[in-house]
This record gives sequence, C-alpha cells and structure tokens, in this order.
Amino acid sequence: MILTPRLRRFSLLAHVTFSVGWLGSIVGYLALAIAGLTSQDAPLARSAYISMELLGWAVIVPFSLAALLSGLVQSLGTEWGLFRHYWILVKLVLAVGATIILLLHMSVVSHMSGVARETTFSSGDFGTIRIQLVVHGVGGFLVLLTATALSIYKPWGMTSYGRRKRQEIAAPSVGLSRTSVSGTRWGTYAMFGIVGLILLFLILHHLLGGGLSHH
Repeated sequence: MILTPRLRRFSLLAHVTFSVGWLGSIVGYLALAIAGLTSQDAPLARSAYISMELLGWAVIVPFSLAALLSGLVQSLGTEWGLFRHYWILVKLVLAVGATIILLLHMSVVSHMSGVARETTFSSGDFGTIRIQLVVHGVGGFLVLLTATALSIYKPWGMTSYGRRKRQEIAAPSVGLSRTSVSGTRWGTYAMFGIVGLILLFLILHHLLGGGLSHH
C-alpha cells in the first residue's frame, strides 16, 4: 500500500529522527566506553559503565528498533520498495545485523555495569571486556555511518526484481546497456562484500564474547 503524501512525509521524518538519534546515542556510548577504558579515576570509570547500561537500554535499543520499523514503513509504503534497489537492500541487512548485534551485546554491557556497581576495580582489571565495549562502539558507529552514506548516495542501481517490477508498470526498454549491466554486476559484488563483513563482525563478536569469563 502506497502512503499518502502527508503520511509519507511523516514516516520520512520519523525515520530520519530515529536514525539520527541512534547514531548520536552510539557516539555518546562510545565516549563513555573510551572513558571507562582509559580513565585512571576508578569512580569515573565505574560511573561510565553504569551510564552505558542506562543509555543502551533506555535510548540505543529503542531508537534502533524504531529506526528499523520506520525504515520498513518508509520502504514498503513508497515506490522505493524494499527489494527493488541494492542500496535499500544493503541498508536493511546493515540495520538488521546491527540490531541483532546490539541486543546480543547488551548482555556484556549489563555484566560490566553490574561489576561496576558491586566491586572496585583498577585500570588493569576486566581489560578484555572493556576493550570489547570500545570495539563494539566503533563498529556500531561505522555501520550506521555506512547506512547514512547509502541513503545519501543511493549507489548500485536497481536489483533484478526492481527492474522486473518497473517493466510491469512501464513499457519494457529495448535493452540494458553494457554500462548498466556492468554497474549491476559490481553492485552485486559490493553488496555481498558488505554482507560478508557483517557476518565476519558477528563471528568476531561471539569470539570476543568468550572474554566474559576472563578478567
């Protein structure tokens, strides 16, 4: 179902607001993670980790889910569609992957927050977990920055499904030029490359997750 112009503008406003909020809250999270890792002030470090849990559950998780949902509404409710353009498909994979990683990662954040509440630790304690928190903050920022760039530049053209749907509406064109075919091929390679990086990040996440049992 295609949204009316008013609803379309509202859904776009909601999606941009939630996406920017998600990106901004990740920057704040990353600042806290770096402060917790590098600060020699134990009370400051403990406060940073406690704040990270609150920021994660109260802001980052809700904004990530809202951005994903509003993005689906924006795609399915307009002529852009969800599977018609490579950049939208890659953005969907990035958003879903980032949300899954975030939800898995919040258990690490909650664990470190509990440690900060119950114990006193020095700058050398829980080093693996504290580094992991920074790595995930940097990874989340880069993923969201990539998604933002895709929204602006809209690379790679239409998918095979998108071209087929367009031909159902308009008269089929005489044929695709070599340039467009080549661009589509390279777009496919780039899309699979990005998906591969996301899968690699997920694997590294689980490998680093083993550090929970080591101080």
